[in-house]
Amino acid sequence: MKHLTLSLALIMMAASVSGCISDDSIQEYVIDDDDKFRNYSIVAPVDTGINVYHDHFRTNETYPEWLLQGLGVTMTCELTFSGTWQERYDADRETCWDLINSTDIVYFPGTKIIGTTPDDNTDIPILDDPSDGHGTAVTGAVLDANPDAIIFFVEGFSDAAVLAAANQPLVDIISTSFGPIGSIPVPGIEDATEVAVVQNKKIHTGAADNSPSPAVQDSTAGPPWSIGISGYAEEGDDQKETMSGSYPDIAADWTQILPNHDDIDGYHETSGTSFATPRTAGLLSKVIQNLRAESGDFSSGADPELRSGYLVKSGNMNISQAQIRDALNLSAWYPSFNTWDPLSGTTPVSPVAPCTQIGWGVVNESNVEPIINHLNGKSIQPDRPSDVTLCMETNQEIRENYWN
Repeated sequence: MKHLTLSLALIMMAASVSGCISDDSIQEYVIDDDDKFRNYSIVAPVDTGINVYHDHFRTNETYPEWLLQGLGVTMTCELTFSGTWQERYDADRETCWDLINSTDIVYFPGTKIIGTTPDDNTDIPILDDPSDGHGTAVTGAVLDANPDAIIFFVEGFSDAAVLAAANQPLVDIISTSFGPIGSIPVPGIEDATEVAVVQNKKIHTGAADNSPSPAVQDSTAGPPWSIGISGYAEEGDDQKETMSGSYPDIAADWTQILPNHDDIDGYHETSGTSFATPRTAGLLSKVIQNLRAESGDFSSGADPELRSGYLVKSGNMNISQAQIRDALNLSAWYPSFNTWDPLSGTTPVSPVAPCTQIGWGVVNESNVEPIINHLNGKSIQPDRPSDVTLCMETNQEIRENYWN
């Protein structure tokens, strides 16, 4: 874990609210007016587990049946929402937690969470480990960036866990915040993230290490199809965090206040690329959701058959993950060396070749509107300076050579 403290086929969805598929392998499913749902985006954090009882994940929405069918939901857990965390868990054990197995995909009404545990090597499926809390904080970072995101949570750290999200046609973005400590060059989840991005046309955000190690060889952040993310100290001193991977794609918010895993309303401050990464995933889901609302796209994912590989697909707007990634790179920016406080404990962003420190630059909430306006054609972002472009083209070439 990168923080300081250390398929089911889609058979029930059409390509749009009015369309249907006639292929023999895909059953026709028409969404009538009573089944309509808002424009949405689905993010899949893959991590330790999630505290579904925390207020941070509550919602008054009920997800429509066609959406649950599209995600392959096999089980619904009606949670107890009164009492302490322990009292709620105890009340739900016999009807929920003791029944879940590795083939189940579970919907928790009253929350934004659909979850699964494909590895089946956990004491409590889906629910965060009492001794950890990493996955709860990671998912909190996604929803801080986009409170309207739908969460398809996968518990696990393996190829199988990543593939559980990669092979879900409705998932838009997969976010992973684990990998080899120190970014040592060993195999990891790169085969599974390649399936997600190259084959199934999703976006993958992967955490660089919290050490100064280059991100290029990191199996989570390094593959050229992944968006590798390091950290920067966003608060009053916008600079590179001392302990954060170098030469990534972008840098994002290092320190955040995120939900606890073992109570119902508590929060804690924590730091690391583990949380910069899902924050970025949430921002990108917000971009996708806004563009879907603008274009009248009421589905999700980028299934090559149902959606021709487009994350936004409508009669007047088709946008791929490659276009979104390009817009993200164009929107990034470099903090000024002049704002650096020598007493802050951070490392200044060098005025010379800052790309080797933080890639294309910093991304936060301020990038969302420029990315949207670039992709919808309202305000095209200018090209980055030639030295930045050359530096990052070199980065991508190194990664392609290494990972191929």
